[in-house]
Amino acid sequence: MKIGDIRIREVRNTEGKLKAVASVTIDDCFVVHDIKIFEREEGFAIAMPSRKTTDGTYKDIAHPLNSETRTLMQDMILAAYQAFLAEKQ
Repeated sequence: MKIGDIRIREVRNTEGKLKAVASVTIDDCFVVHDIKIFEREEGFAIAMPSRKTTDGTYKDIAHPLNSETRTLMQDMILAAYQAFLAEKQ
């Protein structure tokens, strides 16, 4: 799997934990939009796109199938977010 492009869109409401939203292009043929970047006590983390089910819980629409791929995606997205923040300053 090759992640070719990561685009970051900042969320203007800075009072909440959600800081930005990312779009990721995989293998130049598949895009995942609306990956949330949020702040936690121990740093930043991501949440995959999800939808609310009829019972009120949330279910991921798209997600990695194993922890290694999730870690790879999270590391790359958060690195792109840090670069985005550095460019802003």
